[in-house]
Amino acid sequence: MLPMLIAFAAAFGLLIGSFLNVVAYRVPLGASVAGGRSECPSCHHQIRAYDNVPVLSWLLLRGHCRDCQAPISRRYPVVEATTAVLWALVAAVAGDTVDVVLGIVLVTALVPITLIDLDHQRIPNVITYPAAATALVAGTAIDPGGELSRVLAGAGAALFLLVPVMVYPSGMGMGDVKLAAVLGLCLGPAVAVAILAALVVGSLTGVLLAARHGVQKARKMRIPFGPYLAVGGVVGIVAGQPLLDAYLSTF
Repeated sequence: MLPMLIAFAAAFGLLIGSFLNVVAYRVPLGASVAGGRSECPSCHHQIRAYDNVPVLSWLLLRGHCRDCQAPISRRYPVVEATTAVLWALVAAVAGDTVDVVLGIVLVTALVPITLIDLDHQRIPNVITYPAAATALVAGTAIDPGGELSRVLAGAGAALFLLVPVMVYPSGMGMGDVKLAAVLGLCLGPAVAVAILAALVVGSLTGVLLAARHGVQKARKMRIPFGPYLAVGGVVGIVAGQPLLDAYLSTF
């Protein structure tokens, strides 16, 4: 049963990944993600349905538009494949139904958030708010007994990042605070592991940049924190609760 669930999650994740490419492209432009077919950004021809099959169409077209032969970024199939892997990963490691649903909600939000934050250094409310609302509704419906701990985890994670935002606003933004809340609503107490992982990965990245470019240049590089929170979120899904349980068992 589990292999079938993983395969189904991967297949559906491919389709969702195609949509998330649209979200990451249109949301920063203020365009609707619900209406209008995708088009080539170079010649503006609408993409045919048979040229819009996740990953496969890009490979068959060799990464070029059928009409104008303009190159199509590798990012599109990479995002589709990554979303498929993340959905399959959630299905593989989730302990019960609520973990599957909230894990899917989280990784689906993290993909476009990461892309937009890398491209535009902002995390849109139009993604975090619906993700938070979906997590609240789904968590309450499936596991009402555990919702209080998830809400408290979300509030705690948000407050934890709110302090550095207030002290040093150029380092993080309120988008990061809201994303931390979403992590808590989806991961529950395991969000502590996710936040720690994000801080560790961010610190290691800073050290590597300083070693490569020098401390002064590294300090001037503006690197968004959202992608690190996304990495932390995946760590939280995969190993958050086991690591938290192992830590608490030492006391």
